[in-house]
Amino acid sequence: MYDFHTHTFLSDGVLSPIELIRRAYVRGYTAMAVTDHVGIGNVELVVKTLVTDCAAASSRWDIMALPGVEITHVPKEDIDAVAKAAKGLGAQVVVVHGETVVEPVEPGTNRAALSSKAVDILAHPGLIQLEDARLASEGGIFLEVSARRGHSLTNGHVVRVALEAGCLLLLDSDAHEPEDLLDPELSQKIALGAGMTPQDAIALLETNPRKLLDKLRGSKLLA
Repeated sequence: MYDFHTHTFLSDGVLSPIELIRRAYVRGYTAMAVTDHVGIGNVELVVKTLVTDCAAASSRWDIMALPGVEITHVPKEDIDAVAKAAKGLGAQVVVVHGETVVEPVEPGTNRAALSSKAVDILAHPGLIQLEDARLASEGGIFLEVSARRGHSLTNGHVVRVALEAGCLLLLDSDAHEPEDLLDPELSQKIALGAGMTPQDAIALLETNPRKLLDKLRGSKLLA
């Protein structure tokens, strides 16, 4: 099980980072990223805390816990700078909160995220345009299929556009509570419900997460 988008009480989740990782480990997770919401002012505090807790968890339990961020409602002109700052502070996974249809995300956020070399994942990108999905493909940025209520409303559109553009997809929980963590049965249902074939679902759930980890290793963010 892989999951690269989760939250703790450092933003709007309910668990501490170490408890969230422990619960994911017991559920059978192999690798996860803890990606609390950040803006310009809190990125340093969040990343430093997550770096410490993720390192402790990974050293004691058989799970790869990666410190990360979700850049959320940041002016589009500042997304690249915040992403680079997060990576410089030790974030191994940088997610950007995409233009979900249920929140007032600034138009142009998707394009700004996909234009940044410091971004790894565009979360719940809503009614993403084909030209933006092509940017994701060219830049090696992963698009998210979301398990979160509301954000999942456009999963079918995201899958269709991503497959047409040839970009890589990941399924993430966007967990805020322990009950939000994924399991294999639910993950498969979400993939099929988004219109994926069983073969596409294998790529979503198994192949592409490994590709992300390989990319991070290639950038020397992972040992």
